Amino acid sequence: MTQRITFGLDTFGDVTRSPDGGDLLPYDQVIRNIVAEGVLADEVGIDVFGIGEHHRDDFAVSAPDVVLTAIAATTRNIHLTTSVIVLSSDDPVRVFERFSTLQAISDGRAEMTLGRGSFTESFPLFGYDLQNYEQLFEEKLDLMRTILDADAADEPVTWHRGSLRPGLDNQRLYPTLATPLPVWVAVGGSPESVVRAARHRFPLMLAVIGGAARRFRPFVDLYRRANDEFGQPQLPVGIHSPGLIAPTDDAAQERLFEEWMAGQRRIGAERGWPAPTMEQFTREITHGALYVGSPDTVAAKIADTITALDLDRFVLKYANGPVAHEHNLETIRLYGEEVIPRVRRILDQRS
Repeated sequence: MTQRITFGLDTFGDVTRSPDGGDLLPYDQVIRNIVAEGVLADEVGIDVFGIGEHHRDDFAVSAPDVVLTAIAATTRNIHLTTSVIVLSSDDPVRVFERFSTLQAISDGRAEMTLGRGSFTESFPLFGYDLQNYEQLFEEKLDLMRTILDADAADEPVTWHRGSLRPGLDNQRLYPTLATPLPVWVAVGGSPESVVRAARHRFPLMLAVIGGAARRFRPFVDLYRRANDEFGQPQLPVGIHSPGLIAPTDDAAQERLFEEWMAGQRRIGAERGWPAPTMEQFTREITHGALYVGSPDTVAAKIADTITALDLDRFVLKYANGPVAHEHNLETIRLYGEEVIPRVRRILDQRS
C-alpha cells in the first residue's frame, strides 16, 4: 500500500510575520522565503510541493508558476504543482503553455492542480462575470482535457464545445510535452464536482479544511464508481489539509492558535461564518481537519486518514496565516524527516 502513496506540502503564499512575531513581512521577502521552503522540502525528501494562486492582500503569490520555476531551477527531485491554479479566470491555452515550459525546465517534475477558486477576486480582476462561475470552469476544464489529449497524440487542437471561450481550429500549442504532465482537479466536496473530475479523467484532490476527513469517504467511493461507469481506469485520490508540526503538541498548538483564530475571523466575516472558538480549534485538532502536533501525533492522524479514505496522496498545507517562516521551515523538516517515515511504518504494520 505505501509504495503508491505520495506525500506533499503546499502553501497559498500566506504573508508571514517577522521572526519576533511582530510586523508582517513584505511580499517580496515572503516569495523568497517560499522558494527557500520549496528547496528545503526537496532536501528532506518530500514528493510534491504546491503553491496556490490568490489575488488578495493576505497572500503573496499571484503567479504560482513563476515561483515554482524558481524552485525548479534549484531542486532535483521534488515534483512541483499548484494548489490550485484558478482555471475559471485563466485561459487553458496559456496555462498549458506555462506549465509545459515548467515541465521542460524541471526535467519532467511539473504538475497542475486545477480548481474553480474558493476565493473569487480573480474574476473581476480579469473581467469575468461571477454569474458564469460554474459554466466557466466546465468549459475550460473540457478544453484543458482536449489540449492534453491532443498533445499526447501529437495532434493539433480542435475544440468548439463552449459559449464563453472562443473555439480552436487545428491549432498547435508550444512547447509540446516531452513527458506527460500530471493534472489533478481540486474539489471542495460537492457530488457534481466529484463526478466531473471523473468524467474528464482527472485525478481527484479533495480539500478537507474542516471536520473529520472520514466524512469524505462517500465522495471517494462516488469518484471510483464514476470511473467504473465511465469505463476508465481508477485514477489517484488525494486530500489537502492544514497543519503545523513542532517538537511537542503544546508548542504546535501555541504557534498556530492565534493565527488560526484570526484567519477564521477574517474569512468568516467575508462568508458569514460564526465566530471561531478555542473549543472549535481543539476539536479540529482532535477529530477534524487540523494536523497539528508533534511528529508522533501528526503521523498517527495522517495514517488514520490515509487508511479511512484509501488515499494515494496526502498533502499538508504547512503555511497557515502569518505563522513565521522559521516555524514553517521546522514543519517542513519534521514532516520530511520524521512524520512521513512514521506514517509509512504505521501503514506497513497495518497491511
